[in-house]
Amino acid sequence: MIKSVLHLFSYVAALSIAHAAQPADHLVFPGNPDLPGKAKHIVLLAGDEEYRSEESMPMLAQILTTHGFKCTVLFSMDEANKFVDPNNQKSLSNPTALDSADAILMALRFRNYPEATMGKFNAAFERGIPVVALRTSTHAFNISDKDSKWAKYSWRSKKETGWERGFGRQVLGETWINHHGKHAVQGTLSVVEEANKAHKTLNGVGPIFGPTDVYGAQPLAPSTILLRGAVTASLEPTSKPIDDKKNKPMMPIAWTRAFEHKNGKTSKIFTTTMGSSTDLVDEDLRRLVVNGLYWGLDLAVPAKADVTLRSTFEPTQYGFKKVSDGVRQQYKKNQTPSDLMNVKKSK
Repeated sequence: MIKSVLHLFSYVAALSIAHAAQPADHLVFPGNPDLPGKAKHIVLLAGDEEYRSEESMPMLAQILTTHGFKCTVLFSMDEANKFVDPNNQKSLSNPTALDSADAILMALRFRNYPEATMGKFNAAFERGIPVVALRTSTHAFNISDKDSKWAKYSWRSKKETGWERGFGRQVLGETWINHHGKHAVQGTLSVVEEANKAHKTLNGVGPIFGPTDVYGAQPLAPSTILLRGAVTASLEPTSKPIDDKKNKPMMPIAWTRAFEHKNGKTSKIFTTTMGSSTDLVDEDLRRLVVNGLYWGLDLAVPAKADVTLRSTFEPTQYGFKKVSDGVRQQYKKNQTPSDLMNVKKSK
């Protein structure tokens, strides 16, 4: 017990040092071989224009490092590589971090990365490392060069590429289909798939509420459905599921599967269509994500993982731009990666 407490204190001190000195275009948090994560390197990819992954990925990294994982957070940066710019679909800062990734946690949307960056991502994936994918990662890539060797990753890729409907469908299990619930009006309440309630990724996970709508999804077989999403009447956490055909049956919102590479290796895949920064205010969704990484890395999943917030986290509402509905907001401009370690609510 005393040894564990000393490890925790030394680790908190290391985390404080990490806060003090960070690279200009990405974030790095130390690992710890004496904690369950055993310094496994998780690379977190932030890059979507809508659901504020630039805010949620630093928050999740700070939680994961207290489990012992080394975490590197990569961003979409502006052309000067100074400020985070989710709208720059061609940017991923410091992609060389993928060379040593033991797992990828991604929250991407329609990225159009250069050939070299895609090569880094592909090489990491083909090592057979696990992937945990949030929300719009079902349509993570939109490679504009149709002759690119990575064209198959695109969300609308054709059958002749070998990956019909792209990385989302063939690897994660689903691509972009539609808003099943009404966007920015109806929320999501998780419902456990009874047949799979004992799955380790559900350890300690209670009902999850998210102020984003349910996506349409029919995961590619074989997939193990863990949670379904009840469409709720409003975005309020107390909102009840609607009595409507949209909930009969309810869409899958979290599942696992395995992707077998041609080189003989296998990547464990965990996908959830929840995962906006505002969804991740719910500690049970944070716990589900943390559990997914433990599971993917073949580590013993905690009975109830500690997902206590390690910094201020009052996320900006999702959206491409500020809208008069009082819900949607654009991203906060002129923010560096270090600025996003202690996220405060956008005004």
